[in-house]
Amino acid sequence: MASKKVRSEIKVGSAASKSATKAAAKPAAKSTAKPAAKKTAQAAAAPAESSSLKVGAKAPAFSLKNTDGKTVKLADFKGKKVVLYFYPKDMTPGCTKEACSFRDDYSTLQKRGAVVLGVSADDQTAHQKFTEKYSLPFPLLSDPTHEMIEKYGAWGEKSLYGRKFMGILRITYIIDENGKVAHVFNKVKPETHAQDVLKVLEQL
Repeated sequence: MASKKVRSEIKVGSAASKSATKAAAKPAAKSTAKPAAKKTAQAAAAPAESSSLKVGAKAPAFSLKNTDGKTVKLADFKGKKVVLYFYPKDMTPGCTKEACSFRDDYSTLQKRGAVVLGVSADDQTAHQKFTEKYSLPFPLLSDPTHEMIEKYGAWGEKSLYGRKFMGILRITYIIDENGKVAHVFNKVKPETHAQDVLKVLEQL
């Protein structure tokens, strides 16, 4: 009887051991959780923090050629508000939306007593093509050496698809009748920028 009992215990133990071995041999269940989606790269270059002029500062004097080749100076607009906006490049998507935004609200901006001036490093020929294609009613100033652009803190490091480079930052200033900085837009939404400028002008 004792011998049968021992053999029975051996069988039970062997069965349990086989069961455990089979369980261990089974592969772990695949996780149904989906990996986090990768962030899509931004289509537009992301600007670094700019060293823009502060509100109340005197706006640096400048003398640049406009679309027609005429010299334009800040002093020419004494007694008027000046909307001075810096943009990266003619004909590019964001810059086109921004320019058209100012075009569409240009008459309202004029009623608010404001002059609009766009500035980039593009040459006069590029400005002329840009102006003609989109019927821009305001002057575009050319600063190929970006000397004036740097004075206004609109030149700095940017990044696009992980690549860093130096370029023009999208910044807009409202300069008051006395030539001082009244407002600074360090973050610009091209499509609605003119509307954002108008809201500030109403408060000045």
